[in-house]
Amino acid sequence: LLRQAGSSEQRYLAEQRKVSLRRQITGTISAGVEPPKLMLDAITRYQNEQRSIDYVKLDAAQAGTIDPPSPETLAAYFEDRKVQFRAPEYRKLSFAMITPEEIGKWNAVSDEEARKVYDERKDKIGTPDKREVSQIVFPTMEEATSARSRLGASFSFEDLAKERGLNPSDYNLGLIAKSAIIDPAIADAAFALPSGEISQPVQGRFGVALAKVGKIEPGSTPSFESVAETIKKEIATANARAKVNELQGKMEDERGGGASIVEAAQKLGLTAVTIDAVDRSGRMPNGQLVANVPRGLDVVSQAFNSDVGVDNDPIQFQGGYVWYDVLGITPSRERTLEEVRDQVEAKWREDQIASRLRTKAAEMVKKLEQGGNLADEAAAVGSKVESAKDFKREASVAGVPSSAITAAFRTAKDAVGQSGSGSEWTVFKVTAVTVPAVDMASDEVKKLQESLQRGLADEQVAQYVTKIEKVIGTSINQAAFAQVTGANQQ
Repeated sequence: LLRQAGSSEQRYLAEQRKVSLRRQITGTISAGVEPPKLMLDAITRYQNEQRSIDYVKLDAAQAGTIDPPSPETLAAYFEDRKVQFRAPEYRKLSFAMITPEEIGKWNAVSDEEARKVYDERKDKIGTPDKREVSQIVFPTMEEATSARSRLGASFSFEDLAKERGLNPSDYNLGLIAKSAIIDPAIADAAFALPSGEISQPVQGRFGVALAKVGKIEPGSTPSFESVAETIKKEIATANARAKVNELQGKMEDERGGGASIVEAAQKLGLTAVTIDAVDRSGRMPNGQLVANVPRGLDVVSQAFNSDVGVDNDPIQFQGGYVWYDVLGITPSRERTLEEVRDQVEAKWREDQIASRLRTKAAEMVKKLEQGGNLADEAAAVGSKVESAKDFKREASVAGVPSSAITAAFRTAKDAVGQSGSGSEWTVFKVTAVTVPAVDMASDEVKKLQESLQRGLADEQVAQYVTKIEKVIGTSINQAAFAQVTGANQQ
């Protein structure tokens, strides 16, 4: 069909027929495929099941006092985990930017130049007038003129619309700007009328129309002073684009002559940035993120894909370019304990807290399973019992860790459990399990049914196609494939 179609209209109709045929075939193959009611019931119950828990949170306060490790203990701990404290690879790099924003100096743009742009854009930067516009379209001028002559105190515009079988949504365009009205003739007529007036017949694109104006909402235009700075920045940026191309050529000439980024930048009056040491994550040796790399500029990762002495291609950035050099590489190495003693001791303490809390949580669960009381156990560790009621599986409950919500749905009513990691653990008891009755006529179930039905239909069609391929066999015309994909072109 598509090959035989000539005009754009014929191709459109052919495309529509193709889509229609595809739908018919799919509908025929998947006819009668519906999700079983038992599936709908089970999924809905699963999604809507609610639980309530009483819980106790354990954190570093419940871990008790942890004495500092002995030198031998800390040394052994460090020896087993040296890789965690290894110094990353660092690179020294420099870069210089040429972008319209960097070069453009908005405060150098005169008020006269900015006001000229402001006057040209007044209609666009302000809020346009809006009017409540209604229109009734007639096939001929005679019919429209006759209808207009009947309008008056006893026969309104709305009465005329009802007579012609139109609903308000058929003729009321709503509160609309002039530019949003498709037919320019109707727009001109409507925006020339006062509120409550009806136009004379207007010859438009789609017939002869009568237009009526209801509420009028005046537009507003910001003052020049309120937008002057923004306009000046736009002008400066536009002027700078030409300068970018000029400086790009000069930078390339300097680089081609053997100048470094810093040397070339100084010669061209640009600012070069040098970073003495940065790792792949963009952090300096003190752990802080590098502050003088603009947001969105991927110069650090690019530097880690390059090497010292390599003439790198510039990075396109914000309508301009960034040139960079790798000046030095500090390889990754093992650190000594003395270099990272504070980090090692902090990590050792975190592990001790996590171990104690894991053990304490397990002990609390064991006592509760033997008949203990949650309030008593909470008091014994200096915590308190809190409650969370009627939450679903995917809920986000303030104060309740997501791991505890997940664990609660794996735990039976009146049973206890624990969840957590690191310095945050939760011991809980499931106090209620509620599974609401399923209303098969509800919108929720109907939407679920439609979603499952589409999935089952797609699966049915896929199985059908797979079966057909096995029965009749398939092959690929390699010559046609090469012609379509261009694989036979050098």
